[in-house]
Amino acid sequence: MKQYASAIAVMALVAFANVASAVEDPTGAWTSTMMLGKKSLDVTIKLKLEGDKLTGTIGGGQGNREAAISDGTFKDDKVSFTVIREQKGEKLTQKYTGTVSGDTIKGKVDTERGGKSRSTDWEAKRQK
Repeated sequence: MKQYASAIAVMALVAFANVASAVEDPTGAWTSTMMLGKKSLDVTIKLKLEGDKLTGTIGGGQGNREAAISDGTFKDDKVSFTVIREQKGEKLTQKYTGTVSGDTIKGKVDTERGGKSRSTDWEAKRQK
């Protein structure tokens, strides 16, 4: 009986260790609300994980089309990707970083446009 109880305890510990070390997978569609001045805009971010390479697209707003993400990585629940757009003849570069926790990504987006840069918080919720 002791051997049986010991075997169950070992299996429970192994199962718990696997769950505790499980890495979140960012693959899927996410909705993020961006603030543009005083207006808010919902955008859809579609992510796909292949190994530790992250690919996908991010929706546009105010007449912008969907844009591909580049330099996407995912490791230890951390996402990182870049979006480059052309707006009014200027290049707009946004570098997203964040942490995936369940159905939420929270992080920072660093935006550079016309030689000026700014950093803002961003959050996305996984679409069901």
